[in-house]
Amino acid sequence: MKLRISFERIFLLFLAVMCFHGIGAMEMPREELMKIPMDELPEGVNVLQLHSMDRIEKKDGDQQPAMEGNFHGHDKGGDETRKMVDTGHVHGHSSSQMDHLDPSVIVFFTIKDLKLGKTLPIYFVRKHLPPFLPKEKADSIPFSYSQLPYLLEFFSFSQGSPQAKAMENTLRECEIKSIKGETKLCATSQESMLDFVHNIFGLESYFRVTTSYLTKSRALLQNYTILEVPKETPAPKMVACHTMPYPYAVFYCHSQLTENKVFKVLLQGENGDRVDALAVCHLDTSAWSRDHISFRVLGIEPGTSPVCHFFPADNLIWLPSPTQD
Repeated sequence: MKLRISFERIFLLFLAVMCFHGIGAMEMPREELMKIPMDELPEGVNVLQLHSMDRIEKKDGDQQPAMEGNFHGHDKGGDETRKMVDTGHVHGHSSSQMDHLDPSVIVFFTIKDLKLGKTLPIYFVRKHLPPFLPKEKADSIPFSYSQLPYLLEFFSFSQGSPQAKAMENTLRECEIKSIKGETKLCATSQESMLDFVHNIFGLESYFRVTTSYLTKSRALLQNYTILEVPKETPAPKMVACHTMPYPYAVFYCHSQLTENKVFKVLLQGENGDRVDALAVCHLDTSAWSRDHISFRVLGIEPGTSPVCHFFPADNLIWLPSPTQD
């Protein structure tokens, strides 16, 4: 007998969880959106956007690596984290691979690393998300790169400011054409996210998984040791949703036809932090760009090894519910 959960019930459960964590839908007047401080809207893109982190289009049509520059300027411990990388206080990758990398990309590893007792350097970003807008409010605000001048004026952000650059990057990323076998959407409301997930899974029931921080800490990058044998969760299909820098909550959600494996991994940091971490392994990377940042971090070539990465707590994955006989 299959266990089925209605779409409406899933939505209510998700809404309750998101509101509990402070990122539920709420009315936010334009005046409040305009007050969002600079350190709450970092320049750059989420490093876990898979194909989208390969490259960012320039205005002149050329392309540049997406990982140039500071992508988590809002992290209070950024300077200290970079010092840890520069002085070799984290291990697990060679120093030559780690040189000059933004610490936020230190989330990648290979599937061979997923074993009890393994120690890895991991960067877990910790930040406060802006709230989701109600769908009617979100739909009333243009979400298009062509409308960027209007949007900057609407939110009172000056041209060339960190907020303006972040918004430009997000809008460009959301409008990049999907790669082969991918279905994607930049969700600007909870309703649009759940509609997208529902369209992917159809009549199947589904649930969400994410990373949970079991202790409170300001540490961003440190060495973590795997405390238990990683638990694999069946993932015949999945939808991954990644946060994007924007004045209100925007999630880059996508589903791909390639084979993936999903794991929950219990980690303990050098300072005692414990994290019940979500990890995804992409088994076929042969079609990925050679410039993909994961290959630089791991020192491997496309198609030679599965690429795995951890998810921060503000990113999530939707999976089909297991069936019960």
